[in-house]
Amino acid sequence: MSPTLPPVRTRLTDLAEQAGVSTATVSRVLNGKHGVSAQARQAVLAALDVLGYERPEKLRTRSAGLVGLVVPELANPVFPAFAQVIESMLTERGYTPLLCTQSPGGTTEDQYVEMLLEHGVAGIVFVSGLHADTSASKERYHRLRSRGMPIVLVNGFADGVDAPFVSTDDEAALDLAFRHLVSLGHRRIGLAIGPERFVPAQRKRAAFAENLARHLGVTKPDEHIVSTLFTVEGGQAATLELIASGHTAIVCGSDMMALGAIRAARSRGLEVPDDLSVVGFDDSPLIAFTDPPLTTVRQPVLAMGHAAVSALVAEINETPASRTELQFHPELIVRGSTGAAPVVVQALDDVAAG
Repeated sequence: MSPTLPPVRTRLTDLAEQAGVSTATVSRVLNGKHGVSAQARQAVLAALDVLGYERPEKLRTRSAGLVGLVVPELANPVFPAFAQVIESMLTERGYTPLLCTQSPGGTTEDQYVEMLLEHGVAGIVFVSGLHADTSASKERYHRLRSRGMPIVLVNGFADGVDAPFVSTDDEAALDLAFRHLVSLGHRRIGLAIGPERFVPAQRKRAAFAENLARHLGVTKPDEHIVSTLFTVEGGQAATLELIASGHTAIVCGSDMMALGAIRAARSRGLEVPDDLSVVGFDDSPLIAFTDPPLTTVRQPVLAMGHAAVSALVAEINETPASRTELQFHPELIVRGSTGAAPVVVQALDDVAAG
């Protein structure tokens, strides 16, 4: 016996509750009636999708065009978060997003771009792509621009490329993390960061060195920095080095690295945050539910996604967006992975200072 659909009233109630609007509003949207704000209409459409209902034929609008969205591998949850926000906002603007995700040994960024051009996309958004890699040629972006292709580059400034840039303020992120740890009494603070060729890593590294000098009087930052990969394994390897050299707190270049740092601490019989404090970067989805809940610096993904889509649509409509890099201020989210510096270490530092 085939399952029957729930009563219409129940479906309207479920949709209204999910969308945060009245059942009357849901009814007007489903029937294509006027008198509904764009925001309420979008909320009802999103509720249909979330609850698994097929959109009525009359609500399926014709796409304004295809837009490519190129992101790195999806293993780091912050990239799916960016993709979801950007895709949603493109859809709100009437565009159909084509998501291109990279993986080691898989399709390259250049191969994806070639495919997107064959599909006649109206524009392309690159998130943490080769534009962020200082060792990679920027000629690929110059070629796209020379053929009039609108592009927006997220998290990674490439000087000389004619495109809007949207980034998190890495210097501010490092300042927030470092000041937090200093306020907890830490004096041996290390940085676990990804490969130096990436712009965000370079910026965090430079800001870390400035903070070491400003707050702790340390003028030789290299012994407090370990460059590795932006992965759990990279964070673990870097942290083992930093623990061995006496650090009591570690700032990590990503939440994934921070999870690796916690794993490294436990492998050495240390407790987080009693023996080692750890700060991540991104505030990826679900990161608040780690053990312990991770203190991290949140990227403003929603605001950045909105800015990237707005800039791209402006480019598509031939009203060029600003070429000045838009840097968005991050937010320190204090949870359970940071605490006061170990008492013994504090006492030794006080003696040394005296």
